[in-house]
Order: sequence, then C-alpha cells, then structure tokens
Amino acid sequence: MTTSTTLPLPAPPPSYRTIWISDVHLGTPGCNAEALAAFLKRTPCEHLYLVGDIIDGWSLSSQFYWPQEHSNVIRRILTKAKRGTRVTYVAGNHDEFLRKYLAFDLSMGNIRVVSEACHVTADGRRLLVTHGDQFDVITRYHRWLALAGDALYNGTMTVSRVLNRVRSRLGLEYWSLAAFAKRHVKSAINIVSDFESSVAHECRRRGFDGVVCGHIHHAEVRDMGGITYHNCGDWVDSCTALAEDHNGHIRILRASDVLAGEQDGGDFVSLAA
Repeated sequence: MTTSTTLPLPAPPPSYRTIWISDVHLGTPGCNAEALAAFLKRTPCEHLYLVGDIIDGWSLSSQFYWPQEHSNVIRRILTKAKRGTRVTYVAGNHDEFLRKYLAFDLSMGNIRVVSEACHVTADGRRLLVTHGDQFDVITRYHRWLALAGDALYNGTMTVSRVLNRVRSRLGLEYWSLAAFAKRHVKSAINIVSDFESSVAHECRRRGFDGVVCGHIHHAEVRDMGGITYHNCGDWVDSCTALAEDHNGHIRILRASDVLAGEQDGGDFVSLAA
C-alpha cells in the first residue's frame, strides 16, 4: 500500500491595505532599484502612494543615468496599477518637473499625480500625505544651498558604499554613514527636528490626525502631541516603506525583512488616540 504525503503550500505574502514609499531617486547610482522592484512584487496592496522624489530630475538634468533596474521599478509600479492597485504619485522637489502638470488633474488609468493627498485609514483617521519639501526652509528659500547639500549627501553615500564594500569583505554588517550623521551631527539633528515640528504644526492647523511624508530620508512613526508623524524613509540608504494593515495600523517595513521572507517581523505601530 502506497501512502502519499501532501506538502503544505507556502503561505502567500500578506496583502496590505496601503503601502507608502518615498525618496527612491531613480536616475542616480545610489538608488537600490533592484531591491525596490523585488519589494514591490512581494507586497500586494490596495493603494500605493509614491511620496515624492521617485525620479531624480535634479540628477538627470546634469547627467543621464538610467540602467535597466530602474526601468524594472517603473514596470513593477505599472503592473500593480494594471492589476487594480490605486497608485497616487505625490510630486516632490527632485521630481518637481511634474508639478507644472498638476493643474491639469493628471491621471493615467489607476495612476494619479497630485501635490498632496488625504488618506483615510481603515480606522477612520485622516492623514495628510505630502513629500514635505515645503516644510524645509533650505529647500524652499535657498535652492543653491539645497543643491549643494544634495551634492554633499551624494558624496556621503558614495563614501558609504565604498566603506560598506570593505566591511562586507571583512564579514561586518552594513553601517550607514548618513544615519550616523543624522543622529550625531548637531546641525543635522536640528534640521530634522525643525522639519518634524513644522509638519506636525501644519497638520494641527488643517485638522488632520497625522501625516505621511518623506524628504529627510529617515523612517519613523511616532506621536507628536496628538499628531501621528509617519516618515517613509528612503531607497538610497535605509530601504524602508510604510504599510497599513486592514485595521488601520501602520508600521515601518524594511526591505531586508520582506525579502528574507520575514513578512510578519516587527509589530504594527498604532498611535491613534
């Protein structure tokens, strides 16, 4: 008598209500496009927000750089839209070339391009979705200084990539030079703090319960005096996104966890009152 064994099917990846990503910077060597394309494939969702600086027009205007991996990210986003995911593209400062078209209510099928959006979570909270550059005094009023800062950041990331190649050969873990600077350089700490306070103030003024933004490349979810502050992080250094489940809880998703199959790693963060 022959017995057969039925192997259990692998569990499907979780389906999220909403995914937010920002600061991808397609068109630059620092963009982790291959990881992002794989991440988007593993994270089905009903609504995908692209929260600014997806395409780096600043960099492309001075030097064209567009490998196949960057086209794969665009193709993956279009595929999600074709299969029913609503895609909202919130223009940022590096992809500000899109802002000239916003008055025309630009939309292509399931893809809509806006300056900002209001997202209502599954538990009824109203979140302002904005890239956030308008709350950065340097970007808004001192463009030349913002361009210089951008060049300095790109240089920092180049040094970081070289450093981490050496660390990898020595069997050491990845170490972020940019994150270290943000945590320990006083001027950087002040800029981040001022940015977060300005965003929270605007939400309070306009009657929102919270905000989802990008711009400063630092993923975070925390309460700021009754306003829930969410930042997507980036796909140059941290490779993070935000995800909402079907109960309205939002957490930071790290590409390293998702691509390793640790779909349930980490707790959802709910800061609703």
